[in-house]
Amino acid sequence: MPVQSAPGAQAPAARPGRVDAVVLRRLRTLSARPPQSLVAEGGCAADREAAALAWAGLLNCTGQEPERPCGRCSACVQIRERAFRDLIVVDKAFFEDAKKENLSGPEAMRRLLPVWGQPPGGAGSRVTIFPEAHDLHPAVANLLLKTLEEPRPGNLFVLLTPQRERLLQTLVSRSFVLTLPWPEAQAPDAEAAEWIAALMRFWDTGQGWFERTGGKGAADRDLAQRIVGGLSRELVLALSGRTAQGERASRLAALGPAGLRRLDLALAKAQESLSLPTAPAVLVLDWLATAVIPKPSAVRRRG
Repeated sequence: MPVQSAPGAQAPAARPGRVDAVVLRRLRTLSARPPQSLVAEGGCAADREAAALAWAGLLNCTGQEPERPCGRCSACVQIRERAFRDLIVVDKAFFEDAKKENLSGPEAMRRLLPVWGQPPGGAGSRVTIFPEAHDLHPAVANLLLKTLEEPRPGNLFVLLTPQRERLLQTLVSRSFVLTLPWPEAQAPDAEAAEWIAALMRFWDTGQGWFERTGGKGAADRDLAQRIVGGLSRELVLALSGRTAQGERASRLAALGPAGLRRLDLALAKAQESLSLPTAPAVLVLDWLATAVIPKPSAVRRRG
């Protein structure tokens, strides 16, 4: 029996995940010739997980077409409850359980290699889901990459992430990318929008930012979180091609794929830092301002 996370091990989502009708049609089309690796981006975490479980259901449901996944057969019920023998969920709970056995992340992954080397136990496909693929340790991500380089008959992988740019490009290049409907985010308030505009001017000119953050009490934690949240919204618009919805999103799109990836990674780290009560908000914003600017060595390599 493969190592699996226990049903219900993850924290409950803010709302139940939904599978968009268009996404389900695309999954049904893909199921005729399923790719070994599927990257699901966009949506919210709950929607991405719902799509991944629907994919596992499509590949293992014993119901009749065109109702698959039917949601009623034993395979569908077990997949929904994460108790299906050919479903593996490599999530935070998976790695936490490994720690209890004094296993590192890579060691826990290596225990799955013999499982992936065997055909599935049932008539369908064994599906391994990585709900937070963008948070995988580099050593674990490289092990996954090596696994994808060696086809495993009957074994399919699903990598869930907010944006494909947060994954190793080599993982993305070996996967079929499915984009879920992007979530609608609230526009930044006037104060946060002013700071975001100043940040973008700094990226364009290299001027004005540190004078703004240098004043006493320039930005508190609440404002910093609103700035990071507003930039995250503009990034989603830029990645989804909805640049017509705002000048800021259009300016971010001009950063190109590499620049958007830098911004995405920097925003994730900034959000994590702001969740720590000891991290000075202004220093986090200053770090964010400089982290998005390409390093001279990177510019020389492109040249």
